[in-house]
Amino acid sequence: MTTIAAQIAENLQADRQRIAAACARCGRSAADVQLVAVTKYAEPTWVRALLDLGVRDLGESRPQQLVQRADEFSEPIRWHLIGHLQRNKVRPVLPLVAMIHAVDSFRLLKRIELLAMELQLQPRVLLEVNISGEAAKQGFTPDELSKGWTAVRECRHVQVEGLMTMAPRSEQPEASRPVFRGLRELRDRLADDERRLPELSMGMSSDFETAVEEGATLVRIGSSLFESCPSSKPEHSRD
Repeated sequence: MTTIAAQIAENLQADRQRIAAACARCGRSAADVQLVAVTKYAEPTWVRALLDLGVRDLGESRPQQLVQRADEFSEPIRWHLIGHLQRNKVRPVLPLVAMIHAVDSFRLLKRIELLAMELQLQPRVLLEVNISGEAAKQGFTPDELSKGWTAVRECRHVQVEGLMTMAPRSEQPEASRPVFRGLRELRDRLADDERRLPELSMGMSSDFETAVEEGATLVRIGSSLFESCPSSKPEHSRD
């Protein structure tokens, strides 16, 4: 194993142990939390190291790069689009993704629904909610999503499986807790027999343990996986 591959293996093990410890603190099973390895800034050799370690859930922020990565690697990969998706970029992405994390408007949801019907697909999506209310962040407000929930109920070709959010940047992971708790509580209010909303995508390298304690089922981890790898880039807003 090369030095870089060994470093990534060590980082991956450490992150999985942190997830397991967070689950133990709140009485959850570590099997209920999926680590999505964010590869936006990862070099191809780093992605190869993850694949060799058996990691198959990979996240990309940009639709064009996801399409390029999907063409570059032949292994069966569950691609997660975790960044903003413009309506005119839905078609090339839809057949490739296992999940779209950041559906941030009813217009985008409708576009995905129409193309899913046309392409005979059943894409899994999450609705992005701006729990913190930051002007710079995208996503539904909780009130907007609650009032427009009929549009979600009407989807027949899109599997709306849960919610996603991003906490404000902070050096203190505890600062993210109210945001993660708010997303979980919103999910609990919206879920019903028709839309159970089992998934909560929240938490990145700096705060994923807090997210797990508040109910995250998907954590988006990038920078901590590649820590100490040469030319590692700073953590991005979506990790």
